[in-house]
Amino acid sequence: MIKNFESAEGLAVKATAKSGRFDPTSIILHWLTVLLIIGQFTTAWLHEAVGHGTSLGLATLATHRTMGVLTWTVGLARLVWRRRFAYLPPFPESMSKLQQWIAKANEYGLYVLLLVQPITGLGDVMFHGRPLALFIWQVPALLGPEPAIRSPFQEAHELGAKALLALIGLHAGAALFHGLVLRDGVPQRMLPLSISISFLSARASAVRLLRPRQSSPGDNASSEQLSQTDACSISCGPPKL
Repeated sequence: MIKNFESAEGLAVKATAKSGRFDPTSIILHWLTVLLIIGQFTTAWLHEAVGHGTSLGLATLATHRTMGVLTWTVGLARLVWRRRFAYLPPFPESMSKLQQWIAKANEYGLYVLLLVQPITGLGDVMFHGRPLALFIWQVPALLGPEPAIRSPFQEAHELGAKALLALIGLHAGAALFHGLVLRDGVPQRMLPLSISISFLSARASAVRLLRPRQSSPGDNASSEQLSQTDACSISCGPPKL
């Protein structure tokens, strides 16, 4: 059964390679990670805004921790998929070796933070010495309060969040630069297929509107015939019956 699965995935990857896009599973995992990260930052900021001791603050904190576990799980799944099954389209020929190195460093930095952030957050919670809500369960306190041990985890978690935000900004900025300035098709490789097709269609329509229309020799001949017909109708008068 495993061989059949790998064979089916191999066929899917070959079909994806012809299109120059990432494989569908990589695209799904990518955008699922994006949604989870948005949820992580939203709940973290909302928790600070409403107060730590309020019911809404506790609910957002529980949601933040639950999404942290999901983010770690999806990040690990992405690494396994990338290692064994994923199709990674090559960089455009226009990208220099330095640009490719920066792109890879940014990508691997994101992977590291996606896996490390939940661990530092868990350490912060565990050494706080309090019970916590996770998914639908209430987890009792497993350790007593250890402020000296908890402090490095807390600082690492806050610093990691800032580093993650910086790398995300660099990643998104590079994607916009490739899509809007270089127009080399790099962002479309990771977009969902329907969005990618709509984007390319809209871009092609815009190019057609902006590009001056070039008339063909056939169009010129037709225009000359129409001009001669109009001139004859003026000089010769109406047709005789």
